[in-house]
Amino acid sequence: MKERLFILSQYLLPHHLLSRLIGFAADCRAAWFKDRLIGWFARQYQVNMAEAQVEELTAYEHFNAFFTRALKDGARPLDETPGAILCPADGAVSQLGPIEQGRCFQAKGHSFSVLELLGGDAERAAPFMGGDFATVYLSPKDYHRVHMPLAGTLREMVYVPGRLFSVNQTTAENVPELFARNERVVCLFDTERGPMAVVLVGAMIVASIETVWAGLVTPPKRELKTTRYDEAARGAIELAKGAELGRFKLGSTAIVLFGPQQVRWAEELVAGSPVRMGQNMGSARV
Repeated sequence: MKERLFILSQYLLPHHLLSRLIGFAADCRAAWFKDRLIGWFARQYQVNMAEAQVEELTAYEHFNAFFTRALKDGARPLDETPGAILCPADGAVSQLGPIEQGRCFQAKGHSFSVLELLGGDAERAAPFMGGDFATVYLSPKDYHRVHMPLAGTLREMVYVPGRLFSVNQTTAENVPELFARNERVVCLFDTERGPMAVVLVGAMIVASIETVWAGLVTPPKRELKTTRYDEAARGAIELAKGAELGRFKLGSTAIVLFGPQQVRWAEELVAGSPVRMGQNMGSARV
């Protein structure tokens, strides 16, 4: 009964209004408020501040600065194995495996459409059909910056409007097409392994998503928006393997897609496996 009520609340709550209100609170600079909020959060979720560049909790100008905190050099060493596919974020593997019949496995009998995940454009989705995907869930205590699994040249960014269901095991098992329904930012790159998509998926109380090239992704209207990046018009945007790609201000999920016969995920990784940004998540197929 408790689970059913939780799922029902997900459909009834005003997702965007609630997230905006939380976003305002997360940007509050009043010391009496932000210091208490940051302190409570760090204790509640046992955040490891020893690895942060700024360890003192009261030094952060607001909660969002704390939540998107940078780490000390060397805190996330990048795996240097030739051909390694790096994990894009701290967190846990939600699912990973093949894209079958245009769909990615979600949980417990649910899957989601790659076509819808990427914004509904068949030409954009075509290179990933029959390929492989990995979904990484970021928990509240995790480092909330997302990094490049491989070096790549940015080709396209797509803002896809949607709901803001909470993202956790319960919603994954009960909300159909969860990741293809929530608001998200799709980042498409050309890499040595062909096209690669990194999708930053929002969730309830996720105040915003940023990328390193566009800053805060907040279209004036919640409608599909595509931005193309080509060398002639804007100059090439190239990001190195392991470089920061974007970040969540209150976070959710990163999904990585590759085309067919391009990558092989590490055999030891299964649903629920804890992961850290920069570790070897898989390898390039020969």
